[in-house]
Amino acid sequence: MQALYDVPAPAKLNLFLHITGRRPDGYHLLQSVFMLIDWSDTLHFALRHDGHISREDLGAPLPPDDLTVRAARALQAATGCALGAHIGVLKQVPAQAGMGGGSSDAASTLLALNRLWHLNLDRPTLMRIGLTLGADVPFFLCGDNAWVEGIGEAITPLPPEHALPSARFVVIKPAAGLDTPQIFSSPTLKRDSVSATIAGFAAKHFDFGQNDLQSTAEALCPDVKKVLNWLDLHKLRGKMTGSGSAVFARISHQVDFSQSPGEWQVKQCENLQTHPLKDWV
Repeated sequence: MQALYDVPAPAKLNLFLHITGRRPDGYHLLQSVFMLIDWSDTLHFALRHDGHISREDLGAPLPPDDLTVRAARALQAATGCALGAHIGVLKQVPAQAGMGGGSSDAASTLLALNRLWHLNLDRPTLMRIGLTLGADVPFFLCGDNAWVEGIGEAITPLPPEHALPSARFVVIKPAAGLDTPQIFSSPTLKRDSVSATIAGFAAKHFDFGQNDLQSTAEALCPDVKKVLNWLDLHKLRGKMTGSGSAVFARISHQVDFSQSPGEWQVKQCENLQTHPLKDWV
């Protein structure tokens, strides 16, 4: 069988996340910058000629109908492709972290199977398919760090003059996760941030803005506050990413992360300038 091995699915961090309003249908309007990091899942693909989509969990167990399987089936449905695939998933990015792990898996699945099945779909087409799977999937297909607006569907790759400088971060995921609908339905959620601009963000980069979900998340998940306090003790400015419980901070000095509580997942990461599969489409 023809196979593609070691296809990465990198996570992302929200450098800030502002809620600027709410649509009549209840969806929240947001502004954010999504930044790729080198904390990745690894996906393996093998061609099947019988049209079936099968999956093997090489790390943490996943639900039967996870986003890799759903992405493969969505691509079959959109193209009428009669080929199938066996997908091995080495899950390393934590769930309920706000790091887009499942969405990234779906995007890498679309990119890999587009190549394995010789479909030759262009990026906009893959992004339209990806949007049916989740609001964050198109970002991982766009190939670049990006300014994100609307309900998450308006994606603008950061222009070269506003490219992010290379930097190191620590990302900490406490044991507890967060339920996204619970955060967005909370009456305490701040929904009136003033609209920002790419130029305003670029003047500060990693020190810009805040995560408007954070205070609500701290009330729902006290572990988030514990991580932030621990980082503060080590003179690091922590910020929650997305709507999950993971917190990150830029590393500007030496810190002994081995002294963090044992139930936390702690990883030092670097940011990526582009998605490792950007040139696949």
